[in-house]
Amino acid sequence: MRIVIELVSALLLIGCYLVIRCDGVWLNLPATGTKCVSEELHNNVVVLADYVVVSEDHSHIPTISVKVTSPFGNNLHHKEAVSHGQFAFTTHEAGNYLACLWVDGNNQGGGDVSVNLDWKTGIAAKDWDSVAKKEKIEGVELELRKLEGAVESIHENLLYLKTREAEMRTVSETTNSRVAWFSIMSLAICILVSGLNLWHLKGYFQKRKLI
Repeated sequence: MRIVIELVSALLLIGCYLVIRCDGVWLNLPATGTKCVSEELHNNVVVLADYVVVSEDHSHIPTISVKVTSPFGNNLHHKEAVSHGQFAFTTHEAGNYLACLWVDGNNQGGGDVSVNLDWKTGIAAKDWDSVAKKEKIEGVELELRKLEGAVESIHENLLYLKTREAEMRTVSETTNSRVAWFSIMSLAICILVSGLNLWHLKGYFQKRKLI
């Protein structure tokens, strides 16, 4: 039984390494300006993130503003004058999701502000404790459910990559076709201009009785 658990855990770790995005990011926000974090996601992906301002001066903790937008510019989360918070959403558009953070004007220190952003996507954002309690599963069965989720994520990512590859191939073929037609048109214009120049020079020389 122990060997089975270790094997399942190893497979789960490999699957999580391949498809689960669970990124803890440290950001140093300047007194003025904005820093953004982006991630490319496909449809129906669960995103969960926590952010907190880290300050050695506990008597005064700087506040920040946070704004999260979708690839089409839809506002998914917007908070101002906060020292910590959380946002969660399910993607409905494929593309780059952007989280921007900046320091509010009431930062007395005037220096950089350190922020920890814990960004989770996919099955990493799933509350497995709630799933285990709700479905009354534990141990190997719970690990197998996690592995099943990892496999499904791999399958979804492969389908997404296949779709993107097909889109890129279509764009590449269209671009190559346009470049080919542009080259042919450019060559035809050059030949036409050269012919007109020869016709004009021939008429000029005949008029001058040089030929």
